[in-house]
Amino acid sequence: MEIKVNYLDNLRLEAKFDDFTVIADQPIRYKGDGSAPGPFDYFLASSAMCAAYFVKVYCLARDIPTDNIRLSQNNIVDPEDRYKQIFKIQVELPADISEKDRQGILRSIDRCTVKKVVQTGPEFVIEEVESIDADSQALLMPNLASENLTHIAGKDLPLEQTIANMSKLLSDLGMKIEIASWRNIVPNVWSLHIRDAHSPMCFTNGKGATKESALASALGEFIERLNCNFFYNDQFWGEEIANADFVHYPEEKWFQPGPNGELPPEILDEYCLEIYNPDDELLGTHLYDTNSGNTARGICSLPYVRQSDGETVYFPTNLIENLYLSNGMSAGNTLAEAQVQCLSEIFERAVKREIIEGEIALPDVPEEILAKYPGIVEGIKGLEEQGFPILVKDASLGGQFPVMCVTLMNPRTGGVFASFGAHPNMQVAIERSLTELMQGRSFEGLNDLPKPTFSTNAVTEPNNFVEHFIDSSGVVSWRFFSAKSDYDFVEWDFTHKGENANEKDAEKLFSILADMDKEVYMAVYQHLGATACRILVPDYSEVYEIEDLVWDNTNKALLFREDILNLHRLDDEQLEALVERLEESELDDYTDIQTLIGIDFDDNTVWGQLTILELKLLVYIVLKQFEEAKDLVEAFLQYNTNTVERGLFYQCMNVVLAVILDDEMELDDYVGNFRRMFGDERLDAVLGSIEGNVRFYGLTPTSLKLEGLDRHQRLLDSYHKLHAARAKSVS
Repeated sequence: MEIKVNYLDNLRLEAKFDDFTVIADQPIRYKGDGSAPGPFDYFLASSAMCAAYFVKVYCLARDIPTDNIRLSQNNIVDPEDRYKQIFKIQVELPADISEKDRQGILRSIDRCTVKKVVQTGPEFVIEEVESIDADSQALLMPNLASENLTHIAGKDLPLEQTIANMSKLLSDLGMKIEIASWRNIVPNVWSLHIRDAHSPMCFTNGKGATKESALASALGEFIERLNCNFFYNDQFWGEEIANADFVHYPEEKWFQPGPNGELPPEILDEYCLEIYNPDDELLGTHLYDTNSGNTARGICSLPYVRQSDGETVYFPTNLIENLYLSNGMSAGNTLAEAQVQCLSEIFERAVKREIIEGEIALPDVPEEILAKYPGIVEGIKGLEEQGFPILVKDASLGGQFPVMCVTLMNPRTGGVFASFGAHPNMQVAIERSLTELMQGRSFEGLNDLPKPTFSTNAVTEPNNFVEHFIDSSGVVSWRFFSAKSDYDFVEWDFTHKGENANEKDAEKLFSILADMDKEVYMAVYQHLGATACRILVPDYSEVYEIEDLVWDNTNKALLFREDILNLHRLDDEQLEALVERLEESELDDYTDIQTLIGIDFDDNTVWGQLTILELKLLVYIVLKQFEEAKDLVEAFLQYNTNTVERGLFYQCMNVVLAVILDDEMELDDYVGNFRRMFGDERLDAVLGSIEGNVRFYGLTPTSLKLEGLDRHQRLLDSYHKLHAARAKSVS
């Protein structure tokens, strides 16, 4: 994690990281102002709070109340060496906690991250640099250089060279990539989380059988998502980009809808139109670009090559964004390597969907086959020793597809996790299933797995597949676990040996889709110095329902974005129009505003927590439509997931509105005790809102210029780097 420190007045310091700011000072006796804890005080407190966090996690997993658990830490300083200290952590536990849980709670403290780092002994590297903001990929992994290069199946270059190439590419783009966390809790199963230090909203997770393969995986996914603009999906890219020579890619084209909003003839082809517009409901006006919001330019469309005949077909960016998420994108050392990865993942998701929705029972992989892969067996053994039974199943549907499945069962909670992986090589497919299973997860995280069901509706519901796609947290059928499988086991192998193996593997995977009568469309991106591709297989690789293009399109943001960002500048007539559109839209009241309009607000602000419901009630208050506001305040309080402070503000608002709306009560009779209950500041904010002196309490003014939205601006900084590189690549 990158922590930037700024000097304030006197001895005060400001540390900024992620969306947080921490102030440190020195005691008055050391010539400070005593306005905040000192740096060493924060260090001591971090150890105690880390210990308390692990106690809380342990208790939450076992439904143990923490109300009467107390924890304290004292540091005992050696009189002869003040840098030699003992951290004494004491825990006071209620009498009704069992001896087993008492020991478990004490052991949980041993897992404290701060404690482990201190005990291991961090290494400090102190250096002078020309620019703090300059890239330094040395943050990725120390001592990666090795005389022995590592080759793994599916990669056209050694891992070390792959990592070096990708690190240089990111450095050349001006991105500082940092590792936020590593995990390796069972043998031969590694995962890590990497992110852009300046814009941590841009992140990926990598997985692999070794730390090097996991790092290569994370970097490859990062570059893939840069090339395909996935980090910036659904987001507003600002007025500058919206009016630039190009918005997404230099080769994009813009087409105008017909006079009545009809689809322009230049986009899609007959094959796609039959899939995307079966009932002639889809209009060109449904396909305006969400990211730019520039409807005057028309429909932003990208060229894809139809693989059956090499013809170019233009796909609206809006359609891709709404239906495919990250499915069908990959980067590689070579185009063929990227294609194999891309097609493998398309098969993985499509076959997974068919299995889950069809409640198909898969055959187990025989033990003698698994024994060929001792590293995988060791990882499985590590999970089973922790009490998690593991099932390894052939998901190839009788040898048709290069897909495998590893399923974990949690007898403690009754939950299960079916993880799928795909690759022409069976071993790699199983490894991917296993590493995906534990990617970024702790053993405690396995307590949140959903329980299987016999309800067909639950597993076939469209959103269940979305949950499986995002993090494999969807529901599976109990029929999936039947010992009577619907297919026989096949020891399949789709790989080719020798030179150009990846090219031949890619051809094989393309041929499977051709045999299924599927048209395949591909775009290749090399603007950033790496090879990446995106493959679309209409009516096969979509994640969301095609109906969403008409009924739940992300460009609904265009109906609200400008007015919401200019909220403080709107007059009553404009506010009435805004709230009327919100009411008529039939959007879920609990949709958050940042999702609705594509702005990445800081989660720790009122904007970051704002929902449609709260926005409407704030507008009604400004318009002095207090009865409508009162109904929404009550709904807010009933289902409040906002902060305690925001909840108290609306509790206060609720009672003030109750008095105002009752003809038999006078507000002056209650103000005194309202002040005692809610405090002067909170009541004054409510009364000011009612009287009109305070507008949209807690929401800082902004506009389409996005001033004050630091988090979103950092996201745009990241995209501007890509935009500049693309412009340079064609200049």
